[in-house]
Amino acid sequence: MVNPLDAPAPARNASATRFVLVNVSHAGNVGAAARAIKVMGFGELVLVAPRHPDVLAHDEARAMASGALDVLAAARVVPQLADALHGAQVVCATAMTPRDFGPPVFAPRERLPALAREGPAVAFVFGGERFGLANDDVYRCHVCLSIPTAPGYGSLNLAQAVQLIAYEWRQALGGFAVTDRTPPAQLADAAEVQATLAHWREALQAIGFLDPAAPKRLLPRLNQLLNRAQLRREEVHILRGIARAVRRQVR
Repeated sequence: MVNPLDAPAPARNASATRFVLVNVSHAGNVGAAARAIKVMGFGELVLVAPRHPDVLAHDEARAMASGALDVLAAARVVPQLADALHGAQVVCATAMTPRDFGPPVFAPRERLPALAREGPAVAFVFGGERFGLANDDVYRCHVCLSIPTAPGYGSLNLAQAVQLIAYEWRQALGGFAVTDRTPPAQLADAAEVQATLAHWREALQAIGFLDPAAPKRLLPRLNQLLNRAQLRREEVHILRGIARAVRRQVR
């Protein structure tokens, strides 16, 4: 019998996820955040009282978005956090340190899988670069997510924090299948390895490294070396080409 806690998260529409940036200062972070959420399959971005009201049209934001201009075009700017949370059933603050009387604090990987199984509409709220989230903003959230960092230095760039949370949330929702973009290796067969060894024997004789009258165990050792290397066909061609070039130079 399958334990329901071990079951995969149900399929969800990406529109049930919202990323909210409060008092963001740098246009580059806005563009990078748009790219971060798009690459994880999300698309809803809301800015709360950004330092520059026209930040979405800023050249740096567009440059850093790098293919996520549709996310920037669809992003909204609102004056208060409350305006950004309509429809969100669970609101997750992100903060480095817990707040007294604030919501419970979890590492993302500790809380997000269970939240994905529950299936609510979720908003992830990030504070500005200079001061983070105000206490009042944290208090209105259901959960506080704290990204584990090295002791003594926990300061994350805003866009990097968005990327980490977006990745962890996507993994909690089931993730994406990894496509193998590397074609399978075509290993050289035994005959090709022996042909390579023959070329190198001739090249080594040509430069005086191998004495054909007293070869000792050089060739068997080279043979074992080539076998252990599990050469690919293109690598065999390279080695044989080098040997031919050596012979030409000697001549």
